[in-house]
Amino acid sequence: MNTEFEPVIGLEIHVQLASKTKLFCSCPNGVGEDTKPNTAICPVCTGHPGVLPVLTEGALELAVRAGLSMNCKTNEYSSFSRKHYFYPDLPKGYQITQYDEPINGAGFIEITFGPKDHLQKKRIGIHHAHLEEDASKSSHEGTYSLIDFNRAGCPLLEIVSMPDLRSPDEAYAYLTEIKRLMRWVGASNCDMEKGELRVDVNISLRPKGQEKFGTRAEIKNLNSFKAVRDALNYEINRQTEILNAGGQVKQETRLWDKEELVTKPMRSKEDALDYRYFPEPDLPPVVLEKSWLEGVKSRMPELPAAKEARFMKAGLSAYDAGVLTSSREIADYFEEVTKSGKVSLKTASNWIQTDLLGMLNAEKKEIQDSPIPAARLAELLEMTESGKINRKQAREVFDEIWKTGEAPAAVVEKRGMVQVSDEGQLEEWAQAAIAANPKAVADFKAGNKAAVGPLVGAVMKMSKGKANPRLISQLLTKLLS
Repeated sequence: MNTEFEPVIGLEIHVQLASKTKLFCSCPNGVGEDTKPNTAICPVCTGHPGVLPVLTEGALELAVRAGLSMNCKTNEYSSFSRKHYFYPDLPKGYQITQYDEPINGAGFIEITFGPKDHLQKKRIGIHHAHLEEDASKSSHEGTYSLIDFNRAGCPLLEIVSMPDLRSPDEAYAYLTEIKRLMRWVGASNCDMEKGELRVDVNISLRPKGQEKFGTRAEIKNLNSFKAVRDALNYEINRQTEILNAGGQVKQETRLWDKEELVTKPMRSKEDALDYRYFPEPDLPPVVLEKSWLEGVKSRMPELPAAKEARFMKAGLSAYDAGVLTSSREIADYFEEVTKSGKVSLKTASNWIQTDLLGMLNAEKKEIQDSPIPAARLAELLEMTESGKINRKQAREVFDEIWKTGEAPAAVVEKRGMVQVSDEGQLEEWAQAAIAANPKAVADFKAGNKAAVGPLVGAVMKMSKGKANPRLISQLLTKLLS
């Protein structure tokens, strides 16, 4: 008989902090693939004898900001340790990291997942988030290897979740929320293609209803959120088959093969490294002054959950509020469009989600690169809300200003698009439409209120699209009643 199992999932996420310099030296941080190898280096980050590391304040502040965004306890006292292992990309033969006294203690985030019409929320615990330096980058060419030390010493924040995730979809939502928070507070750009966000997954299965955890497997080599979800789905099926066949899951580290879409063994528990942690003798403990910490807190932006709640209180749906706070830039754009009070939140939301983001996605652009600034879209929507132009005309103007950068008013004037709202002219067109469409008139008077539609269409044709459709519909209804 097959047992129904429950996955228990925890994630370890490394984000590269967006400080200007590396963690313990003044070399530039995050130089990218276009920088010549081994040029953004110095004796400190390449592990020369006799040099001393000095903690970068910028990286420290970003680590604290990241922790605050995840509701973590900021530890006013933290320290660094040495983590020993030998590998060619580790120039000192050890990594400076935080071990038992991290900068960020326990916290939590709230994730949203599920279909649009049935969104679910869940709180996921953060065990801690600690600072550490990155290793360098190895590339293997046939029988030899090359090392680029540009990445050595770059600041990383390792975020360790509690084992609170119960499905691949929850894990995907957790990653999405971590990325949103890190980018929102400016802690990291989280570009996975550049290695600025890396994920290791721990997963075990247990019979439903059992408290005790099963034997876990760790999965590495995951370079996208989709890969995380696919690897978890595969591993759940693999472990389920083993357990239902009466076997035992081995505690091991596995690699995700993105070509074959399977996990493969890397090393077993017996081969696990003993890192021999001990306190870093060249760095004093980090003691945060209350005034410094208060300064960091004062520079924090309104966080997405608070902004999302504010948007919902103002009348937006949970889904719309979620989309509009998916990034700080989109939220700022939305608030800029609606700040005059002349554009309804729903109108602005619809235009941004459907028209603007649709065009941006098609051209693979971010909202900060939009050819239509928020002030221009606000001007266009104000003209639509006031009845000066209709929705169809507004879309034509949108397409024009996307290409040319012209002001909406200039395009409307150039194209002669201004809607006719004069009651005398509208009544003249309405009477002509009534006279020319006796069947629609008879249907309306027989109780079919939808029959006003063909009459509105007739007026729009007569007016060459310039009649105000809302006013003409009201006028026709009045005349026919």
